[in-house]
Amino acid sequence: MKSLAAAILTLMTATSFNSIAETLWSDTSATFLRGNHYEVGDNNRTVFTFEHAAGYSWGDSFLFVDRLHSANGDKETYAEIAPRFQISAYKNQIFENIYIATTAEIGDNFTHYLVGLGTNLNLPKFNYFNVNIYHRNNDSAKNNQQVTLTWALPIGPLTYDGFLDYVIASGNQHSNMNFTSQLKYNLAQHLNLKTKLFVGVEYAYWLNKFGIDGVDEKNLNLLVKYHF
Repeated sequence: MKSLAAAILTLMTATSFNSIAETLWSDTSATFLRGNHYEVGDNNRTVFTFEHAAGYSWGDSFLFVDRLHSANGDKETYAEIAPRFQISAYKNQIFENIYIATTAEIGDNFTHYLVGLGTNLNLPKFNYFNVNIYHRNNDSAKNNQQVTLTWALPIGPLTYDGFLDYVIASGNQHSNMNFTSQLKYNLAQHLNLKTKLFVGVEYAYWLNKFGIDGVDEKNLNLLVKYHF
């Protein structure tokens, strides 16, 4: 209940703040995923994901909510809310803007808060490539640090996007790396849709999942993603 209340409070605060800021762009989507090689818990899961990303006069934000349904009947909700606040418009051939990067990771029994610095990299052919470096304030483990990369790259008619989280070891938790990416094709042009409808796959390569030594997830999911 505390995690749910924290998520609602954070979302309400962000929504109120965004209402008085200029919105430069936004994107909202819903995703269906189905995979059979999950680690920690039941292997077979269906995941429904809601995502919203936007750019504002003050910076940018990204949030998602996962609802996981396992074949054994287990259910889980997990969310992340990640606003970045621009503190400098510094720009050169490689870097663009500097941000205070924040994230709240909200699960059924925990809430972790991350804060650090972020920037955008200007890489050829990428739609975007973002880098954030965080200090993690953890509920369930000793505090540590994390590096996060996010990107989107068009490859002909396909889109390849995703993220990489690298978390430094702390206490009894080993360092872990979650490399999750999606390769997908937009069906909209074939269905006369004005928005995007992707089909494809998501592949998660997660070493030492949740910091558990030797628990490595290599999980291929079928994917359907609709943008509103």
